[in-house]
Amino acid sequence: MGNSSRKEGEEEEEEEDGGTAGEKKKKEEEEEEEEEEELPMGVDELLDSGDPVLDLSYRKLRKLPSRVCTLEHLQKLYLCGNRMRGLPESLAQLQGLRILALDFNKMEDVPPAVCQLANLTRLYLGSNRLMILPPELSNLQSLRCLWVESNYFQRFPRQLYDLPHLRSLQLGDNRLRSLPADLWRMEALRGLWLYGNRFREFPRVLLRMEGLEILDLDRNQISEFPSLAHLPALRLLSYDHNPVKGPPKVGEEVLLVGEGAEEALEARAQRKEARRRAAEKEAEEEAAAAAGGGADEPVIHGILKNSSSAPSHPSNGVSAETEEGLAEDATPPEEEEEEEQENWEGVECDKTVVEYDEVELEYEEEGIEYEREELVCEGEGFDQEGTELVYERAEMDYEYEEEEEEFDDTERQGRGA
Repeated sequence: MGNSSRKEGEEEEEEEDGGTAGEKKKKEEEEEEEEEEELPMGVDELLDSGDPVLDLSYRKLRKLPSRVCTLEHLQKLYLCGNRMRGLPESLAQLQGLRILALDFNKMEDVPPAVCQLANLTRLYLGSNRLMILPPELSNLQSLRCLWVESNYFQRFPRQLYDLPHLRSLQLGDNRLRSLPADLWRMEALRGLWLYGNRFREFPRVLLRMEGLEILDLDRNQISEFPSLAHLPALRLLSYDHNPVKGPPKVGEEVLLVGEGAEEALEARAQRKEARRRAAEKEAEEEAAAAAGGGADEPVIHGILKNSSSAPSHPSNGVSAETEEGLAEDATPPEEEEEEEQENWEGVECDKTVVEYDEVELEYEEEGIEYEREELVCEGEGFDQEGTELVYERAEMDYEYEEEEEEFDDTERQGRGA
C-alpha cells in the first residue's frame, strides 16, 4: 500500500510539473506576441506615409506588423535582415505588390501567401533556409527575377519551368552538382548565376541556351570549359576560382572575369585596333586612287548633240563664219575636212586626246542640218579661238559609311528598385 501511494504521488507531481511547463511556454509565447506588437521607432510613420514603397529592413522583426497587410497601395515591400520565419495569410491582400524582398531571414519554406501575389515581378529569398520551392510558385506568372542564393538547394527546382517570363535566376551559393538536361526549355532566361556550387564538370545543357547574356560559374570545381563562341547573346562570363589553365573561348564581345582574363582582353583589344587601322588605311588608299584617277584620265560627262541652231564645238574645226560660207557656197565635204586639219595645227594639249570617228554629215536642200555625236573632254591645256565651249557637267558625290561599334555594358549583379 505504501509503495502504491508513493507511485501515485509521483505521477501527480509529474502532471503538475508538466502542466506548469506548458503554461509557462504558453505565457512566454503570449509575451513574445505582445512584444512583437510593439513596433520599432519610426515604423508607425512609415505605415502612415501612404508611400507605395515600404522598407522595414533590419528592424529585428519576428513577424510582419498586421497593419502592413491593409496597405493595398503598396507596390514594393522590403523585409530584409529580420528574424521572420513566415508571413501571415493576409499578405495575399496586397495584390498590387510587384517587388517583395525577404532576404536574410529564417524561413525554411516559402510562405503560401507569397504564391498568391500574382503581380510579383521580383522575388528575393536569398540567405534563408530553403531546400525546395512549393509547386504553387507557378502561380507567379509575371515573375521576371528570382533570387534564392545562399540556401540549401541540392537539386534544380523544376517548378521554375512554369514561369514563362523568368529572365534572371540567382542560384549561387547552394549545393547543386548538376543541371537538368531539359533546362533549355527556359527560353526567356537571360541571366544565370551558379557560383559557389559543387559542379565538377561544365553543364553541357548550357551550350543550348542561346539566349543567355550573363553566366556566372565562379567558385566551382570545373577543370575544363568548352568553346562558348557559338552563344550569340553572351556578354559576360565569370569563371574565376575554377581549376582551369586559361580563359574559355568566347565571342569577341564577351567580357571575361577570371584568371588570365585581363591578358586575353588586352590581346583582343590589340587585334581590334590592328583591324581598325588596316580598314582606315585601305579606305584612304581607295580614296586616293579615286582622286588620282580623275586627274590623269579624261572624264566623260555626257554626249552633246548639235543642231543647226546650236553653236559648233571648236574641236570640229568649224567656226560660225565657216558655217555661213558653207550655207552660201555649199563647200564639199572634202574641203571641210582640209579646213579641220588646218585648224588643228598649232594646238597644244596637255591631256590625253580622245580619238573618235565622226559621223558623216547629212545635207538637205535648204541649208546645212546635221547631227554629230561628240565626246566632251574635261581638262586644262586647250588654247583655241572660237565659240565658247558648252559643257554638260555631272557632279560626283562620294559618300563614306562608317560602322559604329556599340558596346553594351552589362552589370554583373544588381537589384532594381
